[in-house]
Amino acid sequence: MKILVTYAVQGEFTELRFPGKRGDEEVQVGYLRTGIGKVKSAYYLAEAIRSTQPDLVVNIGTAGTLTHRVGEVLVCRRFVDRDMERVKNLGVECELSMAEMLAQHGYCTEWPGDAVCNTGDSFLTAAEEVRGDVVDMEAYAQAFVCRARKVPFVSVKCVTDVLGQNSVAHWEAKLAEARTRLGRFFAGREV
Repeated sequence: MKILVTYAVQGEFTELRFPGKRGDEEVQVGYLRTGIGKVKSAYYLAEAIRSTQPDLVVNIGTAGTLTHRVGEVLVCRRFVDRDMERVKNLGVECELSMAEMLAQHGYCTEWPGDAVCNTGDSFLTAAEEVRGDVVDMEAYAQAFVCRARKVPFVSVKCVTDVLGQNSVAHWEAKLAEARTRLGRFFAGREV
């Protein structure tokens, strides 16, 4: 089994330690730094899927929130594109779920939670209303690419900042803690 782990910036990288086997299959883990934003993220992920043909893509990283505590780790299987949400009345798709595809393959079924990640091409700093549990700048684009390529996708985010409370400074200060919390979340966890 091949797992491709994606992250946006080097400060979010943490090596994940999945068990060496899933049933009779050896587990191989590869990593991809996508860069910040939907366009870069989608492009580099599409190229990586084409060349490595993973069985599962796991996005890890940091996120802001209005409703959760700093330090919480959330498993996101549903995604909203906040940039396209503004024009959804024109028939533009702006949300998708990977829950069914993950369940069909039996991946990540024991991972707790079903959070919604709201993705946009801006770093939100004001406490504006957004739909979802966390906000980021890449996950929806990655979920969209994975759905198109029929590759199961899940995103695991560590909350580093609360929107409207000096988000940029909090994000930078919380990167090391986020890596530690993500590492703990994944320690020995089966896919």
